[in-house]
Amino acid sequence: MNAIPNAATPLAGRRRVRLRSFSWSRVMAVMVKETIQMRRDRLTFAMIIGVPILQLVLFGFAINTDPKRLPTAVIIADNGPVGRAIVTGMQVSDYFAVAPEPMGEAAARQMLARGDLNYIVTIPVGFERKLVRHERPQLLVEADATDPAATANALGSLNEIVRSAISHETTGPLASLSPGGLPVDVIVHRLYNPEGITAYNIVPGLLGTILTMTTILMTALALTREVERGTIENLMAMPARPYEIMIGKIVPYIGFGFVQVAVILVAAAVLFAVPMKGPMWLLLTVTLLFIAANVTLGYTFSTIARNQMQAMQMTFFFFLPSILLSGFMFPFRGMPDWAQVIGQVIPLTHYLRVVRGVMLKGGGVPEVANNVWPLLVFWAAVAGIALVRYRRTLD
Repeated sequence: MNAIPNAATPLAGRRRVRLRSFSWSRVMAVMVKETIQMRRDRLTFAMIIGVPILQLVLFGFAINTDPKRLPTAVIIADNGPVGRAIVTGMQVSDYFAVAPEPMGEAAARQMLARGDLNYIVTIPVGFERKLVRHERPQLLVEADATDPAATANALGSLNEIVRSAISHETTGPLASLSPGGLPVDVIVHRLYNPEGITAYNIVPGLLGTILTMTTILMTALALTREVERGTIENLMAMPARPYEIMIGKIVPYIGFGFVQVAVILVAAAVLFAVPMKGPMWLLLTVTLLFIAANVTLGYTFSTIARNQMQAMQMTFFFFLPSILLSGFMFPFRGMPDWAQVIGQVIPLTHYLRVVRGVMLKGGGVPEVANNVWPLLVFWAAVAGIALVRYRRTLD
């Protein structure tokens, strides 16, 4: 009986020695196996290639911290040569896109509240007469300052534009107006955020950004978790229709999203003193629509992904352009046209406009309506895709 262990001991020792020695052949075998697995996982392979390309394109072409061609309305109450020269200078400038048609004061302010304009420039009555009399007339500029970074450079260039226009027109007897400092007072009213507090722009934006990240991710993991745990068979055996299962899956996450909304809004008011100028019911109603669109998108991802890792990858691939192209981190109008087209499809873009419009501008239903219907369309589209993708079998 004792001979068997003694005979086996040298063999076991030799085997341990062979396993301890380094072998390139074993390393290569593991490398080949891992490469084959990566190649078979097409979604992961696409993320490896797609994410660097997406980041290069977005950061290289789409991101611009110095926006140009910002929509501007000019109200000309004194249509003299100097006033027209100022308007021409603004049109030639890269910063202002002056509306071609004359606009009334009420219509211009309504467009500013909706976010369709960035600036309203008013040349008051008697502007040129006061200029000739050396009375330093005032040029009124009203700016949408909800995003201070988007308006700062353009406002900084306005003094030079006015100075150049006046020096071009003040010749002959008026040449004495050109030397020295600016002969007019450019009065800038930074509306909705007069102190230029960055938190007033960032904190409302964080509401949409946090909801986008958490609600999509958690819902995307819901169905894939069922598949990995093997409980999807019990779910499919239930006498429930696909849309009933989808509603049952996403409603709890909508409730979770509103818990986050409550926490963020309380923190915004207590810690950062962000104002709430508009109706709370309107903000909560649009928030409900936004959360529903996000969780439905997450459910759609879960019907496509084969496991939780793929669901997380798809969520990240959607979240990256959302945070970069929505106007949260960088001015929306500073991006090229093709990037703005993509950004218009992203629900976060429209939700940020609603949140900032309600909280900072006191906007009502007419001011936010243009950003509500895109959320409805997006929700309907992803819900349709989810219902088509859902399978009642394990095929």
